[in-house]
Amino acid sequence: MGKKLVEDKSNVLPGDVIAEGDMLSGRGTYKENGKVKSKVLGVARTKKNRMRVIPLSGGYIPQEGDNVIGKISGIGPSHWWVELDSPYDGYLSLAEGSDEFIDLDETELSDVYDIGDMIYTEVIKVTSEKDVKLSMQDRICKKLTGGRIIRISPSKVPRLIGKGGSMVEMIKDRTDSRIIIGQNGIVWVNGGDEDLAVEAVKTVDERGHERGLTDKVEKILDKR
Repeated sequence: MGKKLVEDKSNVLPGDVIAEGDMLSGRGTYKENGKVKSKVLGVARTKKNRMRVIPLSGGYIPQEGDNVIGKISGIGPSHWWVELDSPYDGYLSLAEGSDEFIDLDETELSDVYDIGDMIYTEVIKVTSEKDVKLSMQDRICKKLTGGRIIRISPSKVPRLIGKGGSMVEMIKDRTDSRIIIGQNGIVWVNGGDEDLAVEAVKTVDERGHERGLTDKVEKILDKR
């Protein structure tokens, strides 16, 4: 039988024992002698019987006004919980989740957004306790269906967007793909030559610190 040894959202250090027994090892953790330990300095999280640790260093820290891509991870009486690849999950209330009236006596919240659904949403408030409140009210926010999800370093997001949107527009034009970039480093690619678009996005992530990045990406796009 598995047993958690730390509470959700607890800060942990590399090597800290955070669970034991049948608990599974997830992202940012490893299992040794029946104990789940943290690989990194971060925040411990539990999903069913799997432990994970979200790194505090280099990870995405939500900021008011950010547009992010997240995954619905839980449903409450009148809200949804959203994973943001951050130490802090997002909270999407019923009022902010839809601009239409939803009668909870007739409609299940899972009919609107179900667990596992991907959404492009806006961070509208981050409290001092790091509660992250989200909204779908902006016209650009939407549920993302189909397509592929790529994760890049949040620090590389400006490079992927490019000056005045030049980099992402080049990739979209040359692959006929739709691309949405979350400030949290989650990227959605849909349609066209998805494989080529994904390769270009990953190149920006891996080589975004190098000079001549545009030329490197163009060479990849020339494969089409």
